[in-house]
Amino acid sequence: MTTPRLRVDVDRERCIGSGMCALTAPEVFDQDLDDGLVLLLDAEPPAPRRTAARTAAGACPAGAITLREHTSDDEDPHRPV
Repeated sequence: MTTPRLRVDVDRERCIGSGMCALTAPEVFDQDLDDGLVLLLDAEPPAPRRTAARTAAGACPAGAITLREHTSDDEDPHRPV
């Protein structure tokens, strides 16, 4: 059995720079110092950081964070969670 992995994607065009992601999961997200928009630090966070990444995605007022769960055996790792 393969352990599921979490893939995180961000849409900087959709981001409004509220910073909720960086506050909630600072190991996964940051904010650009120039424009305040999201920066993705870890596109496939390890298990200990996944809960924070999920919380950050839910807290994003712009819906700029997409999560996808997959295993290495999946044909389509882009299936939304």
